[in-house]
Amino acid sequence: MYQCSLERMKEKLETFARFGDTGNGGITRYSLSEEAIMARNEFIKRMEAIGAVIEKDDMANVYATISGSDPHAKRIVMGSHADSVMNGGNYDGILGVISAMEVLETVVTEAIPHKHPLTAMIWTNEEGALYPPAMMSSGVVCYKFLPENIKANFEYEDMMNSKNVLDGKTTFEEALMRSGFRGRIENRLSRENAKCMFETHIEQGPILEAAGKNIGIVKCVLGMFNYRIRFYGQTSHAGTFPMNKRKDALYAAAEAICYIHEEIDKLGIAELVYTTGEIVCHPNIHTCVPDLVDISIDVRHEDTEALKRVEKVVMGLEKLSFAGCKCKTELQWKRDTVYWDKELVGYVEESAKEAGANYKCIHSGAGHDAQFVSYMIPTTMIFVKSKEGLSHCEKEYSEPEDCTMGATIMLNAVLRADKKE
Repeated sequence: MYQCSLERMKEKLETFARFGDTGNGGITRYSLSEEAIMARNEFIKRMEAIGAVIEKDDMANVYATISGSDPHAKRIVMGSHADSVMNGGNYDGILGVISAMEVLETVVTEAIPHKHPLTAMIWTNEEGALYPPAMMSSGVVCYKFLPENIKANFEYEDMMNSKNVLDGKTTFEEALMRSGFRGRIENRLSRENAKCMFETHIEQGPILEAAGKNIGIVKCVLGMFNYRIRFYGQTSHAGTFPMNKRKDALYAAAEAICYIHEEIDKLGIAELVYTTGEIVCHPNIHTCVPDLVDISIDVRHEDTEALKRVEKVVMGLEKLSFAGCKCKTELQWKRDTVYWDKELVGYVEESAKEAGANYKCIHSGAGHDAQFVSYMIPTTMIFVKSKEGLSHCEKEYSEPEDCTMGATIMLNAVLRADKKE
């Protein structure tokens, strides 16, 4: 069994943490920003140093490939993203890139024989933090393989016209052109040039740590739906309008949120998660009663039938009255559970056993680029334990030893896939 280098992993983690360093233990590295370009240039420099050939596609995805013994074989791809949310951590996304780099470096350093070309890559704009939506680039690259209800969110022209959320003007296409990383459409990852893909990632949750495990063998990405729920009331003066005559949309939303929790919990669905994480209040003035409140609800579970039961509760809100206000629901996003390729999952588990990893089979509640890739080619993921389950924040942390174990497992799983005809 081959081993990745703990010292090299530590050094790479420390180096990439400098690009977008917030000074508080984390990073802000928006896609195609100056900080992201610095990280990409570091990736290219290091990959060229081991003899990898660099390619860029029209979405600025970057591919670094070392050749195999068969010049006609499809490549095996490993990678993730280098961009972050504001005040994010040093592991989400970039660990998958660093792990892929370490796999290639180990193969070259130890002259490990392999048939297929091996590729480490960086996906562009996975977070969608500056240019929505999330997983933009993989959505475009895998577009024709996506389910119809997901395709609508990744029309190429819409992605090019996505506006910078900070200045409201700059488009994603303008950022692409300025970055110097826009390449050729012919270089995109495809069924024709790739055999399969692996993505190593931090767990972003507390399940592994709670179970005393350091590695997750990921079986699927949970199905989910997202609704907007809007409450329509009447604006009136906060100091002059009697309480019993008000139609307070924020009060209605508060009542509805409590109702939703009570009704969904009554269903008794194990491992279901649901969140109201966004709220818009109008006119948002302390002297006015709100006349419009718009909230989100995000629901995730593996079982489609369980999701349908919860969706029925959400849609049923329209038939009810909360604080005298009308309610409307609108579906924003829905996806079925995405299961990883069983053969690749098997390679990962075999490699984890061989490495002596303390692992657990797990699912992913978050979306990843690998999720869209799986509609196009066989794909799987490996999770590394997150301290306290924290992610998308400056306290995000994974032990270097666990990160190295994740890379080692990916290396050996890739070599297993390489041998398979």
